Amino acid sequence: MSATPLEKATNILKHVSVATLATALFKRGLRNQVIQGVRPVRSHHNLPAKQQPTNMVGPAFTLRYMPAREDRNTLAEFQNPEHPQRQAIEQCPPGSILVMDSRKDPRAASAGDILVTRLMMRGGAGIVTDGGFRDSASIAELDIPAYHARPSSPTNLTLHEAIDINVPIGCGDVAVFPGDYLVGDNDSVIVIPAERVDEVANEAYEMTAYEDFVAEQVRAGISIIGLYPCTKDEHRTAFADWRQKNKR
Repeated sequence: MSATPLEKATNILKHVSVATLATALFKRGLRNQVIQGVRPVRSHHNLPAKQQPTNMVGPAFTLRYMPAREDRNTLAEFQNPEHPQRQAIEQCPPGSILVMDSRKDPRAASAGDILVTRLMMRGGAGIVTDGGFRDSASIAELDIPAYHARPSSPTNLTLHEAIDINVPIGCGDVAVFPGDYLVGDNDSVIVIPAERVDEVANEAYEMTAYEDFVAEQVRAGISIIGLYPCTKDEHRTAFADWRQKNKR
């Protein structure tokens, strides 16, 4: 059975950089798609980036936090089986990425290692918050991509009330709609509107091939003028030969 267009796009997105995707989206007039202020959790513990063969890729499943109010957010709230934070972990579909709107406030944690472990065991493809994670050193060692602003030990209840699941949110100054595709590499995370996934992935594939060619040329001592961007026929011809030779 042949792969669907979405499956093909997903496979491409696993192997292209967020930087390349940002340029592809910029060509389409989308300037603000990189989630600001988030980094891989591992980077905050001076751990080397995991040499995973692929990026974090998947559709967004969202959780929205609002400012906590003391009479509504006590530890007793966690006894409620319908608590939205817990339900987000249990409802996030396998293969999806849990994206949390913490209003760019890392003073209290968006989640901790137990919840992130549960998401991992359920098949989640990743987790992103514009706030912070507690137990972040433990999260850094898990086999699930995780991105946040910085470590944060206080429980979410001190500042954040989990209020809604799988609704449009803002994360790191970027609009995220349920079903939008997220891609995360060792630098950052980008949001691709769901209806543009195929076209952006295909263009990013072409861009990556040319960028790999350019990198080889630059290392060989070739000037970037006329090469990057390509404005000379000699480089177009050389690229065509390179693609054929490298089966790209």
